[in-house]
Amino acid sequence: MKKDSGLDIDLGNKCSQNAYDWAKRTFINRKDKAGEIQIDVDGTFSNMLKFDNARIGISSDGIGTKIELAERTGIYNTIGFDLMAMVADDLIANGFEPTNISNIIDIDHLDYDVIDQMMEGLFEAAKQANVTISGGEIAELGERMNGFGKGPHFNWCATAIGYLPPILKRPVSGADAKAGDKIISLKSRGFRSNGFSLVRKVMEDNFGENWHQEKYDSTTTWGKKLLTPSLIFCNPVSQLISQGIELHGIAHITGGGLVDNLNRVLKLNKLGAELDDIYAPPAFVKKVQEIGKISEEQAYRLWNMGNGMLLICPEKSADKIVENMAELRYDAKICGQVTAERQICIQSKGINAQELCY
Repeated sequence: MKKDSGLDIDLGNKCSQNAYDWAKRTFINRKDKAGEIQIDVDGTFSNMLKFDNARIGISSDGIGTKIELAERTGIYNTIGFDLMAMVADDLIANGFEPTNISNIIDIDHLDYDVIDQMMEGLFEAAKQANVTISGGEIAELGERMNGFGKGPHFNWCATAIGYLPPILKRPVSGADAKAGDKIISLKSRGFRSNGFSLVRKVMEDNFGENWHQEKYDSTTTWGKKLLTPSLIFCNPVSQLISQGIELHGIAHITGGGLVDNLNRVLKLNKLGAELDDIYAPPAFVKKVQEIGKISEEQAYRLWNMGNGMLLICPEKSADKIVENMAELRYDAKICGQVTAERQICIQSKGINAQELCY
């Protein structure tokens, strides 16, 4: 289905599945050897590699077109949080504690100060995620790269690895989820790093080419507001796991919104969910939805809408998880439950609150 941003979500999903199908054909290359892929988490958020007794998770991603916000504002020291969140939180979504990250910067021309700011941000993000930046590459590609304005134009991607803690017998995948399990939402503080093609189109349609300079309120511009960095969830969730708190599934809410990402967890047991008390999106997210005339259905397919990660757990553990998150200064609440019926229903909280069922 073609979206207002010019992107086709369904085609994107189809191409991703095709690419992964090709990749899966290579799994046989390492069968019964170090680095063999274990299919326990097939089709979820990361993959597990086996090295003797070590169980290693691996995940790759990038920041996407949110990079343009850095180019427009000249602020480069926050997008490292977005890069870290995309890969480290994909790992923890399968129970892997992130340990290392390697990154690649493809850039048209080098600017020492810009690279310095970018890496300073990634350094701060690494402290929050408790990981090591193990390596990277900077490639100067000249006219092959383009973007907004006269400053450097770049793309920034990373691969993260982590290990499965001994306390877990297998990766968290949704295989243990069952009807009646509670679902807990971890509150996000913005768009994270997804859906910015549509965000940028809404801004340009309403404010023109230099929309980033428009005032959001008396204290900041739209450019700076939309640059709000991702909150990284891997560390507090790792602490839950290390304490022996049982988690039956974890959904990292990125591209595809609540529906597609929660379905990646629930599809293993052909389950559904009723989300009747999710977090409302931050005010500036709702404002983008309002001025762009984005429907509730489309918004919840593209954006996290205030809910950065969903944890599935037995009912007996739900209150303790919320309490532990509060102690770590993360907002969390019980937002629904797993159902036997194979559909996901959301009581939306955007500009036109309604029940959405997929």
